[in-house]
Parts: sequence; structure tokens; C-alpha cells
Amino acid sequence: MKKQIVPTTEQLYSWIKQFIPEKDLFFVKSNHLLRLERHLTDVLVVPKDEFFKHPSYSQIEYINSYLYWTVSEDVEYVIVAQPNWIVNLPEVKRKELLSVQLQFTAGLTFIPAVFPSQETVVEHYSVSSDTLHEYVKSFAPSEDGQFVVLRHQMWKELSDEVKLKAIKMYAQLWGDWTVYDFPKETPPHIRKYGNSFTTISGSNCFAATLFAITGVEWILQEWVHPETLLTGLAKVGYVRTDDQNLENGDVITWVNDDNVVVHAAYHISHHLLFNKNGQVFFEPWGIVKFEDVQSLFPEDQFVLYRKRE
Repeated sequence: MKKQIVPTTEQLYSWIKQFIPEKDLFFVKSNHLLRLERHLTDVLVVPKDEFFKHPSYSQIEYINSYLYWTVSEDVEYVIVAQPNWIVNLPEVKRKELLSVQLQFTAGLTFIPAVFPSQETVVEHYSVSSDTLHEYVKSFAPSEDGQFVVLRHQMWKELSDEVKLKAIKMYAQLWGDWTVYDFPKETPPHIRKYGNSFTTISGSNCFAATLFAITGVEWILQEWVHPETLLTGLAKVGYVRTDDQNLENGDVITWVNDDNVVVHAAYHISHHLLFNKNGQVFFEPWGIVKFEDVQSLFPEDQFVLYRKRE
């Protein structure tokens, strides 16, 4: 039976604590640096290529919070700052910089309706832009063109009540949390975690799939890459099959035109999968229909792996 799940209060508070990293990031071009040149003494200005290779800023918390995969190719530099830097900028400079973020990335962007009108965050950090990032338009559509672009100190100053409301609304932008009851064939280790949320950033579809076929719990919380998935499948006796009919215990992968596995899930039975979309903690480990997952990858090849008898 279809149903909706919700995160626990404990999980929501854990998300609140982790949601915005302690160092602030701002994505800019060289002309934006010129407008800020008197205010750059206390920050790092990192060229884009160097930034994305930097081990400190390649941590999964930064990737997920700032949605690195949405960052525009037009970005030339990344400003790395302590939390009080942005709040102490002159208001005109602050709003200019926050407005620029709407052009270059969708990370940490909210619609003002998330916040009570009396909150200072709406007054001081609400901005608009004539050139919106495409992901902002689809991910956080705003009726009046206004957005609140948050950073660490701004988030810290909000009340717990407002943070709870904001994190719930933001989290639901990632999906409606619709799942299905466990089929009777569901293994006990999947029943333990299925249809629930994680509080650890990075857990993804490949980790969920390896957990499903091995029962090794710590793997479930890892950020696993495609080749590691394929190596793990081979280790426990899974081989590729040309059969297109799902059997219990099959692993389903979706492969793009570059022959890279972009998604994977575990088939329990009756076209119901143990699945994890994405790598953010707002997306649950869910029991979902094969057809619903398949619809997310219409351009990718469907490839099955089955355990040797």
C-alpha cells in the first residue's frame, strides 16, 4: 500500500545542525571581486579550478549544502569566508553579492514565504536577480521573484521554530516522500532501514544497493562511487544478465551513454525496490515501484545483475 513518511523531530534537529557548513562560500566572477575589493582582506579568494580540487571544500557536506552540481560554468572564483563576514558587509554590497548567487548556484536558496515576515532574515537577506539560475527557477520557484539566500550566521540567528519550518519545507522540495509497504519477501536488514531517513550526508543509491546485497550496516551510510558498486557486486557473486524480467534479489542499474552507472537499486519482489535517490539526507531509503524509478532515467540503459546460483 502507498503511504507517505516523515522525518522524526530528532532527525529534523540533526539536519538543522548540519545544514549549513561553518565556512561560507560565494561564487563570483572577476568583476564582482572588483566591486568588493575593499572588503576582501579577511577572506580567501580561490580560483574555481583550485577550489573544486581542494580537499577541504570537496567534503560531502559542502557539496550537498551548496549543490555543487548546479554551480554555473561561468563562475571564476569562490570566496571562502567566516560566518560574520557577509553579515558585516555594507547592505548594498551584501545584497549585490547574495543576488549574484542566484545566477550561479541554487544552493541554500529559499522563498521568503518560508520565514515569518517579522524575521530580520527576510528584510536583510531577501534579494532578486534579473538572471536566475535555471535550477533556482525549477527547484525553488518564487511568485514575486524574491529569494532568501542563507549562510551560516543568518541560519544560526533564526529561532528553532523557524528553522524547523524552513528545513521541512526545503527538504520536501527533494520529493514527496511517497513509499510503499514492505513486501513479505523483504529481508530483515532492509526492514530495519527501509522507509526511513538518514542523518548522515552522503549516503547514496550505490551504498544502499551494496547494503541490500550484503547486510553490512556501515556501508549504508557511505558515499559510494559507481566502480566501487560494480566491484562489490562481483565480490558477492553478482553477474550481468541480459534477461529483462526482474527476479527477487536482482540489482538494477541505469547506465548513461558514457557507460557510467548513474543509479542502482535492489529488487525485493513484485517490482518493489529498496532505493535511495541522491546523496542528501532529505531523500529517504524507500520502498518504491520500479516504474517510478525507471521514469527518472528515461535516457539511460537499464542493466540487470543477478546472483549466480
